[in-house]
Amino acid sequence: MSLAVSLSLNGARPDLPGLLRRHWPLLPLAATVLFLLAPLPAGDATASGKVGPADAASLLLVFVCAVQALRGRVRGLTPLGVLVLGMPAVGLAVATMTAGDPHAALPGFVRYLQVFVLVPAAVVLLVRDAGEFRIAAGCFVVLALVQGAVGVVQYATHTGASYQGQDIRAVGTFGPGDVMGMATVVAYGLVVATAVALAPGLGQRVRRIAGGVALVLVLPLVLSFSRGVWIATVGAAVLVMLLAGIRRALKVLLALAAAGVVLVGGLGVGSEMVAERLTSITQVSSAPDQSVTDRYTMWAAAESMWRERPAVGVGLKGFPAHRDGHASLGLSSGSDTAGAGQAYLRQPLLSPHNMYLLILSEQGLIGLTALAGGWAALLVAGARRLASGAAGRIRDCGLIATGLFVWQLTDFLYADIGGPSTVLTGVIIGLAAWWALPSRGDADPGGPGGPPVLAPRTARGSAPEGAATR
Repeated sequence: MSLAVSLSLNGARPDLPGLLRRHWPLLPLAATVLFLLAPLPAGDATASGKVGPADAASLLLVFVCAVQALRGRVRGLTPLGVLVLGMPAVGLAVATMTAGDPHAALPGFVRYLQVFVLVPAAVVLLVRDAGEFRIAAGCFVVLALVQGAVGVVQYATHTGASYQGQDIRAVGTFGPGDVMGMATVVAYGLVVATAVALAPGLGQRVRRIAGGVALVLVLPLVLSFSRGVWIATVGAAVLVMLLAGIRRALKVLLALAAAGVVLVGGLGVGSEMVAERLTSITQVSSAPDQSVTDRYTMWAAAESMWRERPAVGVGLKGFPAHRDGHASLGLSSGSDTAGAGQAYLRQPLLSPHNMYLLILSEQGLIGLTALAGGWAALLVAGARRLASGAAGRIRDCGLIATGLFVWQLTDFLYADIGGPSTVLTGVIIGLAAWWALPSRGDADPGGPGGPPVLAPRTARGSAPEGAATR
């Protein structure tokens, strides 16, 4: 389905057999995204911390990338690209070796290496042109639509996760053990659809369909009751609108405002609960609820850990072990989860719910500089390329990459890695790096008036004219 979405962006009719022959190395990438449609076992809230189908697909993605690299069929990387993508591995290695228990830190090293080094590098190397970028982006939209539909049904039938005593919280197939999962993937799809709706150079029909998809995805996003996701989505969407142009931005803002009025005001979709949730965003300092209090307490504990070992932190996976020694008595014993096929279960608080503070506490300044420094470099380089106007008719790729990356970096202020959707973080960093670190063939080969080109992979591995080469 995502292959057909990509072709529609190019104005061509789907030729699935031909697409599979030319773009088969992207199948593991599509599987990494779409395997998140598989539901977690009912009643297993701990499954979000285990290796799932999407993680297995990401390992296949890395393997396929390695094979294609040996055969010379991947994009070339500049020395800057190698530095930016490989630098996090240095900080991870240091944090693992200096941990109090390096063996206990080893699983964290593998997970971080997967999400922040291997998967992004595989995406950058395997996605050879704008057409393949659109295939990857289309997978996010498909995932968001299906998960969002499941979430809306959960709200309507009272079969979702427990929220204020009612089983109405939309969580998709992720279950109550990962209440942020559905909200995250729906937000990804909404950002992609918004970027396509605003992108110049695409057909009017494609932009209208994308705009409709974005409006549809607003409903499950609202029913997720996830404040951090709401904030990140609004920020990313507004940025994409501004980058696309003020006039287009105003049209989309009016459409979204109208949709909000109809959904919440006219139809009464969770109006009281949504209004209460929105109000609570402004009360995080004056009258915080217990979840906010726990978050502030864990933030303070993370900062205390960093002050104890400022250079290297307490080691990967070290936050839970050091939490009680640095947290105040205001921290609760855990969070309550129930509903969506799961009995009541109290989950322990094992992270500070802030990615930057988690890195700082476990990896110190060395790790934070390696990871966040690379993200900052990608963000600046991508924004500069987009603002320069040199991208031509692949500008939609820039809007998608920048929107998704800004969403992720904003969400890291309220959340950290964890759960099945974590692997998508690596895919998003890879798409952002693909845009920010272009190869020669990434320029629009058709020029301002020509169509975007889907570069085929030849049988002998030689790249056709206009494709990215080493």
